[in-house]
Amino acid sequence: MEASPAEDPIRLCLPLQPAGHLGEYRGGLQGSLVRRGKKGRTVKEASLYDPREEGKVRCRVCAHRCLILPGKRGLCGVRENREGLLYSLVYGKPIAVHVDPIEKKPLFHFLPGSASLSLATVGCNFRCLFCQNAEISQVEDRKTIPGRDIPPEEIVEAAKNARCLSISYTYTEPTVFFEYARDIAFLADAQGLKNVFVTNGYMTGEVLEALHPHLHAANVDLKAFDDAFYRTYCGARLQPVLDTLRTMKRLGIWVEVTTLIIPTLNDGPESLRDLARFIAEELGPETPWHISRFHPTYRLTDLPVTPLSTLKRAWEIGKEVGLYYVYTGNVPGDPAEKTYCRSCNALLLDRIGFSVRENRLKGKSCPRCGTPWDGFEG
Repeated sequence: MEASPAEDPIRLCLPLQPAGHLGEYRGGLQGSLVRRGKKGRTVKEASLYDPREEGKVRCRVCAHRCLILPGKRGLCGVRENREGLLYSLVYGKPIAVHVDPIEKKPLFHFLPGSASLSLATVGCNFRCLFCQNAEISQVEDRKTIPGRDIPPEEIVEAAKNARCLSISYTYTEPTVFFEYARDIAFLADAQGLKNVFVTNGYMTGEVLEALHPHLHAANVDLKAFDDAFYRTYCGARLQPVLDTLRTMKRLGIWVEVTTLIIPTLNDGPESLRDLARFIAEELGPETPWHISRFHPTYRLTDLPVTPLSTLKRAWEIGKEVGLYYVYTGNVPGDPAEKTYCRSCNALLLDRIGFSVRENRLKGKSCPRCGTPWDGFEG
């Protein structure tokens, strides 16, 4: 999961720099990006659900497929059964809207160096004990849904005004605000903007089929290659995530994978090897794998920061199984943040943190040997 902006919980920011320099953008309330709507209680009937007996409904948006009783909500906390009809409580109600470098998602092979309007509502269908954004992803107060009323067309207008090349649905879990994301994505695509999901991958195939003509890229958290880990630390299962990754690949969505390496929990060499091998064999060796450093947070404060030696070993494992592009995360300045040619190892994208300092690509190819670069440059 991508970390949310740190200051104001509703970040409505207008960058002062030209779009080409937004890789260095670090935030700060610099003006109104979108009109601040009034706090409201707008709801919208959900898509992808089935009526059941006695007023129950079966939600088909995520792999939990919650059976929701009248007056109750699904596990995500933002989809509610009202008299036999399922409603989204977060449609048009983002809790965070912010301009980020696309590298922050992280996406290193999709529109490198560009800006992406990034948004989220509250709610998530996971219960990760190591969540970076628990203050907005976990809905504790069932009476109040925080956020501002901002319709899809205003989000698209804001992205264009900020000279973003894409809109990213991120920070929490876009699956739980599927209807809002879908409507924004349709409008954005029609106006030449790309759409990006930063997701735990726990959506159903129906969601992907509905989105894919307008969903261009995704970073998927593959948190471990162990179902017991998913059940214990995320409240979910592994298989639906693997299914999502395969489906995205089949649909032609550009995919990058992120794994947060947590000491003692998912850092075993054989488990990491199995995970990396899945990426190489099922998604293709050109699929970037981001291995991120864990910092104690939320309910896992008793574990240490990931040793750099562990990240280095994970990087080596990724290369050993044949992945072309393996990147370290949360280690600014590490050489493994940069993109190198998969054939001759020439530097292609000089990157520090979320900033692309130099793009040496020549016509989407290596300037030294001519090998094509794997990714999407627009």
